[in-house]
Amino acid sequence: MSVAAAQPLATPRPTTLLRPQRTLLGDAAWRFSRNKMAVVALVIVGLFLAIAILADVISPARYDYSVLSEANQFPNSHHWLGTDSVGRDFLSRLIYGARVSLAVGLSVQLFALAIGLTLGTFAGTFGGAADYLVMRLVEVFTALPIWLFALLLISVWRGSDQMVGGGFLNVVIAIGLVSWIQVCRLTRAQFLSLREKEFVLAATSMGATRFQIAHRHLLPNAVGPLIVVVTLGVPTAIFVEAGLSFLGFGINDPLPSWGKMIADSLAYVRVYWYLALFPTLLLALSMLSFSFVGDGLRDALDPRYSR
Repeated sequence: MSVAAAQPLATPRPTTLLRPQRTLLGDAAWRFSRNKMAVVALVIVGLFLAIAILADVISPARYDYSVLSEANQFPNSHHWLGTDSVGRDFLSRLIYGARVSLAVGLSVQLFALAIGLTLGTFAGTFGGAADYLVMRLVEVFTALPIWLFALLLISVWRGSDQMVGGGFLNVVIAIGLVSWIQVCRLTRAQFLSLREKEFVLAATSMGATRFQIAHRHLLPNAVGPLIVVVTLGVPTAIFVEAGLSFLGFGINDPLPSWGKMIADSLAYVRVYWYLALFPTLLLALSMLSFSFVGDGLRDALDPRYSR
């Protein structure tokens, strides 16, 4: 027998490699990246957030710096987007307006999330009388029109000695008090559905308390839909703030917001068109971007979604 024949046969190498398994978050990110409109909208939202955070750095002037001799100037080399009726740089006010409008939208959603998540968790975890009381409260607030209720609250605060004017905090509280309903309903529905699953029954049989089950098992599995609801709620809050500012019940002077800038331009819009055009475009673009991001997150976080 030859030496070559005595050598053992080499084990053939596999010709294909196993595909690495993606995590739930990685799979959602991959599905989100395939939605081109959502990706573009996310870039725009990130740009708006960066502008809002860096407003003090990138703004050509302060939002309240006024030069009366330069009032109502059309866009030019010195003021790229012109000036308003009291000579304030319009580009600077748009940049600071992004900070105010986005801060209102995000703050309202955090406020609504704190209320809605707490009540929804309470109702979905304990059920019975707790669920009955929370749902009756939800029905009461559902019957209140968001615009009229916010106007009522700000009007009452304007007439009190403790709180004067619309103001940032007043607007956030007024809108947030009627924005938690959807979060509460979704949280309750998710908890009622998840608490009948096998992993919850297993945790219950092992002696886990209701608080432990809600904190460790139910809430992590309900985060995906809640993220979508909060993201879609941001443009709604921005739009409501713009409407309140348009009616004179929103952000106080000299702090700018896009809605307030649109309202201030009404007396000059026939001649100085740019005063209404630029904030309207930015407001519409921000609302569309947040809406597309929310739609993309909804599709990406839905395990039943497939292309």
